[in-house]
Amino acid sequence: MASRTPFRTQIKSFVQVVKRNASTSAKPKATDPFKKGKTRPSIRWTTQKAMGLSIFTGALTYSLATSQIKGLIEEQGKTPEYLRAKPTEYGDQETLERAIPELQKAMGHAENSITTDPEDLERYGYSAWSSVNTETLPFAVVFPKSTEEVQEIVKVALKYKLPVVPFSGGTSLEGHFSATRGGICISFLNMDKIIKINDDDLDCVVQPGVGWIELNQELKGKGLFFAPDPAPGAQIGGMVGTGCSGTNAARFGTMRENVLSLTVVMADGSVIRTRQRARKSCAGYNLTQMFIGSEGTLGIVTEATLKLVPIPVNSAVAVCPFPTIKDAAATASKVIRQGIHVAAIELVDDVTMRVINEEGSTPRKWEEKPHLFLKFSGTANSVKEQAEMVKAIAKNNNGGRFDYARNDDEAAVLWSARKEALWSIQAHGAADSNAIWTTDVAVPLSRLPEIVEKTKDDLQEAGLMAGIVGHLGDGNFHAIIIYDRNNKVENDKAEEVVHKMVKTAIEMDGTCTGEHGIGIGKKGYLASELGEPALEVMRRMKFALDPLNLMNPDHVIPEHKH
Repeated sequence: MASRTPFRTQIKSFVQVVKRNASTSAKPKATDPFKKGKTRPSIRWTTQKAMGLSIFTGALTYSLATSQIKGLIEEQGKTPEYLRAKPTEYGDQETLERAIPELQKAMGHAENSITTDPEDLERYGYSAWSSVNTETLPFAVVFPKSTEEVQEIVKVALKYKLPVVPFSGGTSLEGHFSATRGGICISFLNMDKIIKINDDDLDCVVQPGVGWIELNQELKGKGLFFAPDPAPGAQIGGMVGTGCSGTNAARFGTMRENVLSLTVVMADGSVIRTRQRARKSCAGYNLTQMFIGSEGTLGIVTEATLKLVPIPVNSAVAVCPFPTIKDAAATASKVIRQGIHVAAIELVDDVTMRVINEEGSTPRKWEEKPHLFLKFSGTANSVKEQAEMVKAIAKNNNGGRFDYARNDDEAAVLWSARKEALWSIQAHGAADSNAIWTTDVAVPLSRLPEIVEKTKDDLQEAGLMAGIVGHLGDGNFHAIIIYDRNNKVENDKAEEVVHKMVKTAIEMDGTCTGEHGIGIGKKGYLASELGEPALEVMRRMKFALDPLNLMNPDHVIPEHKH
């Protein structure tokens, strides 16, 4: 069988034939070649030649088109759309004055629905708990009662190009509600309703101003509880916004595992519900997870459907001291590695235990050593079995006396030290000149003992007063650093220790924030942790949903580096 001529060779041969025939054919005169009596000059065609010409012209057209498209894509790729867009000229104080009548109308002209009082603006724009704040404050604070009122407020904000910043419990640690460009603060003070509790479905629907403690008080009579338990005062809106967790995360997960659905007011004033109440769904993109941890930068959450769990019939608390943090952390790692399903496993270091004693925060005195605080839940037999297994592991890692609560009163006393740890350090550092920096790194479980020990050494070397507490069940811990804000040397030392801690966590394949969120305080670490390509995806998402950058601007996403 004769070998087939390559297609490219066929095309070249055909082109040569076309050129040769075109040059040797009779050329028409300058007069109209189609005038009656004249004939069109022609080339002798065969089927093969016709097919070849068709293929050739098609390939040429495709090549030209794709080269133009490629050039356009490359040109646009160099300058993303959000950078080509004209920067938003935000409304100022005078703009706000013009918008006030429409804002009042949006809330039905309700009494005390809006304030511009300087003290109120300070309260809603500055956080004493936060490691970072801005000098700017919101121009006004509004107090809607429903999703519909928030929707109308956002429409007014869009009309006047006024930024919108959501506010719920106000326990932010990273400047989440700092009004970097003025605008309107939306307080959820009046959106504190538990809309519905679905006992049989183990879920409930709440507004963002509901506190998790208040929610659990309401649920207790039904034998249910909402698992995430951050600091007292935290409310559902902020908990969704930061994706927080708490001491129960080891057993029940973070907010990401405990939110079923959200109702969100978007930047254009439209309202969406991210999904239905079914416990699982594969319908479309997971918009619920997109908004959890977004800190109000993609939309305003006005309702949340939350998962609930039955209150354990049997539960217990135990506490054990250790000579070093490394021993305590190693114990926690082994407990988890052996598959013992503790409800909580928390670390409180020696400095914090000393402060708890000095402040008189609990009914008893404690050994001033690192302690593990543990919760167990399940059947009576399983609780006892879990405790015995943990006790044996602790003993093998130099653990001291293993205190096991025999009743609810004893459990409350034992757990009180963990509950009061943060507040004790806050009270201890309450001098006017002092500032408190609460860090929040998390690492893979196997690296936890190493980074906790290294951080402890760095703090001691810097001569800084600091306590360490941690959720060891998920590799997350906090150094609570007290320093003199008026002392530049102490400021610099605190910043250096925090930077080292975050850098180490990221190098260990960890994160700069396990549960407190990014806010405006940790944006600088995201490029190292996630990489610029991931940040570009986030910037494009933000621009697509909020092209005027009105939703809590300057938070979460670091600015593009030109």
